[in-house]
Amino acid sequence: MNKGVRALCEMAVREERLILGLMSGTSLDGLDMALCRIRGAGHDTSVEVIHFDTHSYDAEWQEKVRTVFARPQVDFPYLALLNEWIGTENGRMINRFLADRNLKSAEIDLIASHGQTVMHVPRHQHHYEDFPNGTLQIGDGDHLAVQTGIITISDFRQKHLAAGGEGAPLAVYGDYLIFSQKGEDRIMLNIGGIGNFTFLPGDGDACRVFVTDTGPGNTLMDAWARTQFGKPFDENAQIAKAGNIHQRLLAELKNHYFFRLPMPKTTGPEVFNLKMVEAAMVSSGTEGLNQCDVMATLNRYSAETMADAIRQTIGDAAYSLYCSGGGMHNPLLMQSVRELLPSCTFHESDILGIRGDAKEAVLFAVLANETVTGAPIDFGGRASLPGITMGKISFPW
Repeated sequence: MNKGVRALCEMAVREERLILGLMSGTSLDGLDMALCRIRGAGHDTSVEVIHFDTHSYDAEWQEKVRTVFARPQVDFPYLALLNEWIGTENGRMINRFLADRNLKSAEIDLIASHGQTVMHVPRHQHHYEDFPNGTLQIGDGDHLAVQTGIITISDFRQKHLAAGGEGAPLAVYGDYLIFSQKGEDRIMLNIGGIGNFTFLPGDGDACRVFVTDTGPGNTLMDAWARTQFGKPFDENAQIAKAGNIHQRLLAELKNHYFFRLPMPKTTGPEVFNLKMVEAAMVSSGTEGLNQCDVMATLNRYSAETMADAIRQTIGDAAYSLYCSGGGMHNPLLMQSVRELLPSCTFHESDILGIRGDAKEAVLFAVLANETVTGAPIDFGGRASLPGITMGKISFPW
C-alpha cells in the first residue's frame, strides 16, 4: 500500500487528529494558521484550537497577488509561477510556525489549505452561456506538502462547483457541524472582504440551513483606505466617523444588479471594487464627494446590504447572531448592523470557544477532517448546498 494512503487509513480510524487549517482571504492581510485538535466527525465533531497566529503579508507580497487578483486579463506565465511560489512560501511560513512552538512536522496529521482566491466567477457574473460557475485559488498543495513533509488537503472549492454549487460560501459545512445548537436559532455572520452568513435552525434540521454572500464586507472600505489614505484599512472606523453618509451615493450603490439576484448567491472583488464605486459616483453626481464621506457611505453600504440579506431570507425574528471576521473589529459597522437588526442578540463568535479571527482557518481544518473520516451531509439535495466532502490530497512523498 502507498505510504500516504496507509497514513490516511490509520488517521481516519483514530479518535483524534492534529490538523493545521490555513486561510488567506481577499483582504490579502496575511495567512491565518490554526492548529486544531479535532475529535470525531460529523455531528460528533469537537474542536480544540491549540495555537493560532496570523503571518502578515508585507506590501511586496500583496503587490505580487494584486497583479493577478480579480483581473480579467493577466500575465499567464506569471500566474502559473505565482501558484507555485505561494505554495512554497506558505510552506515556509508553516515550518516557522511549527518551529516557534517546538513542534515537528511528524506530529501534524494534515494541513488544510484554502489557498489564495484570485478569481471568482459564478454564472451570473461571467455571462458565458456554455461555461459553468468558476473559481480559482492558487498556492499549490503539492508544494505545501513537499515543503513541510505533511499530507495536505487543498483546493476545496472545486468539488462544490463540480456538484452544482458556486464554490462558496463553504463555511456552512463547518458551521453546521460545530456551531449548531439545539433550541437556539443562530446566524453566523462573517465579515471578511465579502459578507456572508449561515442560518442554523435550532431544531438541527439540515434542510433548513441557509447560506449566502450578502455583498461587500470590508473589501470596498479597505480599497478606499489604501488608495485614498495610504492605509491598509480604516482602523477603528476613524475615517468613516469623520465623514457623513451620502444618501444619493448609497442609493446608487444599492441599485447594483447583484442585490436583485435571487438568494443564495456568491460574489467577490471582481464585482465589488473601486471601479464600481467610481461608476456609482458618476451616476449619482457625487464625483467631488469628500473622501471621508465616501468612506462613511461605504461603511453604511456594507451594513445595510448585510442586514437586508438577513431580513429578506430569514425575517425579523429574535435570532442569536454570532459575528466573526475582520469586520467585527469595525465599531461603526457593527453599530449600524445592530441598529438595523434590533431583534437579534449580538455576540462575537469567540464566546462559542473559537476566536472570530481564527474561525475560517478552523473551518477548513474541519472540512479536511471530514474529507478523511466524515460522510456527506444531506442538505436536502439543494444545488447551493451539495452533500459532498471536499479537497484534493497531496502527499509529500
